[in-house]
Order: sequence, then structure tokens, then C-alpha cells
Amino acid sequence: MKILMVASEVAPFVRTGGLADVVTALSKVLDKQGHEVKIVLPRYYVINREQLELLEGPMGVPLGFQEVWTAVYKSRIPESNVSVYFIDHEQSYGREGIYGSSTEPDYADNPLRYSLLCHSAFQLCRKLDWFPDVIHAHDWQGALAAILPKYTRQDSKFNKTATVFTVHNMGYQGVYGKHCFPHTGISWEYFYAAGFEDWDRMNFLKAGLVSADVVTTVSPTYAKEIQTPEYGFRMDGVLRFRSDTVRGILNGIDKDSWNPAKDKFIPAKYSVKTLEKKAENKKALQEAMGLPVTDKVPLIGIISRLTDQKGVAELFGPSYGCVPRICNDMKVQFAVLGQGERWCENELRVLSSNLPNLKASIKYDEKLSHLIEAGSDFYLMPSRYEPCGLNQMYSLLYGTLPIVHKTGGLNDTVENYNEETGEGTGFVLDMLSPQSVYDTVGWAVFAWYNKKDHIRKMQERGMKKDFSWERAGKEYEKVYEQALKIHNK
Repeated sequence: MKILMVASEVAPFVRTGGLADVVTALSKVLDKQGHEVKIVLPRYYVINREQLELLEGPMGVPLGFQEVWTAVYKSRIPESNVSVYFIDHEQSYGREGIYGSSTEPDYADNPLRYSLLCHSAFQLCRKLDWFPDVIHAHDWQGALAAILPKYTRQDSKFNKTATVFTVHNMGYQGVYGKHCFPHTGISWEYFYAAGFEDWDRMNFLKAGLVSADVVTTVSPTYAKEIQTPEYGFRMDGVLRFRSDTVRGILNGIDKDSWNPAKDKFIPAKYSVKTLEKKAENKKALQEAMGLPVTDKVPLIGIISRLTDQKGVAELFGPSYGCVPRICNDMKVQFAVLGQGERWCENELRVLSSNLPNLKASIKYDEKLSHLIEAGSDFYLMPSRYEPCGLNQMYSLLYGTLPIVHKTGGLNDTVENYNEETGEGTGFVLDMLSPQSVYDTVGWAVFAWYNKKDHIRKMQERGMKKDFSWERAGKEYEKVYEQALKIHNK
């Protein structure tokens, strides 16, 4: 099968979140399964042209009322046959930031920038004389690539090309004023038919949901949740209407990077058979964070974007967050790593100064994130909603028991502890509130002190889980086959 990925970010070239990792990992596994995969993304300012191969000749891209001339560069995903093509247009992508800057968080011309990306994907196929069986578009920035074949007069060689649209987070939809619609290159007669209309504005994500042959998201539970008003961000009605073609596929993880048996960032490698070596990493983590070095208390790790979605208000909210109470009432330690909303960063600095058993590092630190996963006894992740989540899966493979809210991918990956039988792989709270987090952490801490045999069995069970991309790749093969059947029936 020939598969074209259209995405706004791809690791290792540009990354702001999990999207980049997913596109890369999925492309690599599809390549290993024998498919021919190509990726198209912008050549942002941060991507060095000198490390890329320039394709011969400029490429003219029809875009609304104009034709935009671009250059195209090429590279490859490391350790794969996956070609990556970079659309080079200085006016659109040669600037600070990816989606915005410190002074303009969401660039006003983003509709134009990502319309250019999607139209360029089709022009590139013509330039290469390579026509995909499936176009796989990611998030609102790539949504137009799943819409154009249906509502424009594309080359006849795209007639049999099916479209798959993956939503990585319903909270980001690409909603802009109607005056931006001409940039899409689609006739106004399709403004409603293609699904763009959203309370007299235009919504890229909604149009992708309406127009793609198959819609996917990144976990089975999240696929159900987004069809409800609570999690659907106003798109639940559209998704319920299309429920027969909505699929949830749990993301895999990169087991080359996240594997305690060969993790280059931790001092003591270990496996399910040498789990006792995990204690050396706990000591190293305590030393790195400035916590008292002891094996007599459980250590709870948190690695998070400090945003409302991640439940930080319930954890650290001034006067009502539960973490200060936990630190005062229970014999525990906290190691926190993250950055985000300023109020939360400031609150963590205060807590870190005032509480001897909580230390926080307000930054992004890959090495420390690996050490927290390896050195913690528990990993606290009470997300308000979580399309998939990766850290709870890393935690399970590192023998670090997750404490999570029952939502999205957290529900699909963590099995709740049964204190009578010892079954389960973590501790799950049904409702998110400061008190429920407090109670669930207390439950986990009690088990750590009083049910050592249960804790050990849960660690071993979690470390044996299969979160490989090979599993996810096979599911996506089925999705592509379903999309082709729907498109060509």
C-alpha cells in the first residue's frame, strides 16, 4: 500500500508534543510491514536546510486566488525507508515558533500556512509521479488533505485515494473567521457541505471529521468519550453521526528509547527479572532532586505540562490542591518535572521551598524524565481528559505503578488494583477532584507499606505489557483497508 502522511510536525525534525512522535513511529512500523510511506510537512525556520536534500525545480501550488511557488527538500526518517518532504516557503514558515510565537501564540495566517501544506501534498505527488492509495491526515493542520479530494477537481489519479483523518486532541480545532475560507482553495458552495461552518466561523477539524472516509483517534475509550458532550468539544454530534467510521487505536511507544533494560539516561539498568536494581535509580533520583535519600518511604513522580487538562488545579491549586495535604499527612516524597501555566509554576516553586518532601524542576529535561520514570514507586497522572497518554505506559514498563483518572487512554492501559486478590497494574480514580486524588494516593501509599507482595506482582505485570507500535500498525492496516472499501464502493 502507498501511504502519504500529512502532518504539521514530525520527529526528529520538529516536535512540540506527542503528534511528532506518533507520525514518525507509525510511519516506521508501516514501512517495516512492507508499505511505501512518505511524509509531507513544512520546512520551518528551526529545520536546517543544509541538512536536507533540495529537489530539482520549484513547485507551483494553486492556493485560492493565487499560485504560491515553493521549494521542496527531502530527508529520511532514521533507520527506515520513509521519505520526508519539506515544503519550503519563507513567507509562511520562515519565522519564530511553529504555530505561534511568544507575542502571537496563534499566528493569524495559520489557515493560509496549513492550507498551503495540504495543497502542496497533492502537488508533490504530481511532481514525483507517485499517487497514494491512502492519505493519512493528522489534526486540524492536516485536515484539508482529507477534504480536497472530495470537494475539488483533483487529478484523476487521486480518484481512488482514500482518506483517513486522525484527531490527536479534540481541544485544538483550527477555528477561524470565514474571511479565511478562500485560502482553502475550495468553492464557497462547499462551505456547508464539507463541514467547515461552525457558528458562522470556519472549523478545519470539523470539516476533516465530516469529509474523511474514516476518522481515528488515539485510544478506544477516547473514541467513545468524544462522542459525548463532556469530551466532544461541540463536535460530539458530528462524531455520533459518523460513529460507524470512527475508530480508536491506542498509540504505541518507542521501546528503543523507553526500556529500563537499556535506557541510556538511568544509572542502573533493570528488567522484570532484576527489579531490585530499580532501588538504585530511586536513590539517584532523590539525590538529583534534593530529596532525603531513603528507601523507607514511597516516591511519587509527576512529569507533566502544567495545564488544566492535566489536573494541575486539583493537585496544586492554592488553598484547595491536594498535594500539600498529602505531603503533610502521609509519609511520601514527590519529584515533579514540568512547565506550563505561570501560576502553577510559581506555586510549585513555593511548595518546593516549603515542603521538605516535595521538589520540583520547572523545565523540560529528557534525562530527568527518564530518571523519574525509573526511580519513582508511583506515577501520578490525574488528567481531566487524556486522548492516549504515553507516560502511564512508560511507567508500567518501568515498574512504576500509575495513579490515574479513569479517562481516555488511561482507562485503556491501567487496570485498577484489587486489594483482595492483588490483581491490577495501578490505582484508578473514577471522578477527578482534590479529595478523590488524595484518597487514591492514600490507597496506593497504604498498599506500598502493607501489601509489598501485591505491589511487586503489579510491577511485574505492568512490565510485561505489550505497548508496541507493531500492534498499533496492524490496527492501522485494517483502518486503511476499511477506508479504501468505503471510498471505492
